[in-house]
Amino acid sequence: MADRIRVAVLFGGRSSEHSISCATAGGVLGALDRERFEVIPVGITRDGAWTLLPDDAAGLTLGAELPVVADNGSRVRLPVSAATREWTVVEADGSERSLGAIDAAFPILHGPFGEDGTVQGALELVGVPYVGNGVLASAVGMHKHFTKSVLTTAGLVVAPWVTLTRSRVAAGLNGWRERVEALGLPVFVKPSRSGSSVGVSKVSSWDALDAALADAFSHDHHVIVEAGLAGREIEFAVLEGRDGAPPRVSLPGEIVVTGREFYDFEAKYLDAPGVQLLCPAPLEPAQLAEGQRLAAAAFDAIGGQGLARVDFFLTAEGWVVNEVNTMPGFTPISMFPRCWTESGLSYPELVAELIELGIAADR
Repeated sequence: MADRIRVAVLFGGRSSEHSISCATAGGVLGALDRERFEVIPVGITRDGAWTLLPDDAAGLTLGAELPVVADNGSRVRLPVSAATREWTVVEADGSERSLGAIDAAFPILHGPFGEDGTVQGALELVGVPYVGNGVLASAVGMHKHFTKSVLTTAGLVVAPWVTLTRSRVAAGLNGWRERVEALGLPVFVKPSRSGSSVGVSKVSSWDALDAALADAFSHDHHVIVEAGLAGREIEFAVLEGRDGAPPRVSLPGEIVVTGREFYDFEAKYLDAPGVQLLCPAPLEPAQLAEGQRLAAAAFDAIGGQGLARVDFFLTAEGWVVNEVNTMPGFTPISMFPRCWTESGLSYPELVAELIELGIAADR
């Protein structure tokens, strides 16, 4: 067999999206062509231990019990310097062995300590190429306040918002409640550095605001309160262009919420009723072209590399950017790969393309 590309797949992690990362990794492990790729699965426990796991997607699916990375006692070590790409593992019995040189890391990590630039920075320090966005784009995309700030500066429309910190709310500073109430009802309360709708609440009465803030602050000490918008929820999947070409944008997907307050965690991952996913979403040709243009502009605005999913509200006034997800859900049924499948790029082809983009990336 010809030399294969050696890929370290990183998943799990310390964030509240640990199980979603595991499920995403299960999809990627199942899609990688072993004729082209040699896979080294590295599971990161909830405590942050890097463990060596078998190359087996079994158990990494969402079901009645959410998947987790169990600590098997092994410890994977990054290269000691940028002069080598050799990873090592210390087994549970204390013996150490080389894992060989790694051509690329695929950090399938959602939320803090993975999607936010921290792991990306660690990989850059030791000269390991990796899939996806760089340190800056990852950090900006993870923090909803700064995402909105950057997009606004780039001339893109976002929903009005107020950013709060736990300490300022506790001290009653900056007239925060008056600023929040000026947004009008309903509002959405969100941890600023979380995803998968973890800690998100829809507030339709100001009496419910404090409880929603308490929930969001349990996940992050920065929280945004965002004006609720009436409109269709449309998402585009974005891939970095090859050799300096513009970003590639997929056909759109649409989330149609019929029996729930909003597209929450249970609807996204536990098959709860009341939500329908459409792909491709029905749009007029002019709407499609404009949505794709704006998705590419949002990707460029944060300095995107590799991939992103750009989420919009299509309101009566036009397109409003909701979020830029720099490591979107990546299970085979998630919207990001589904949009690309509908656009002519299969799930295995998409995974391979991302790895090739990561190896070629100019960091």
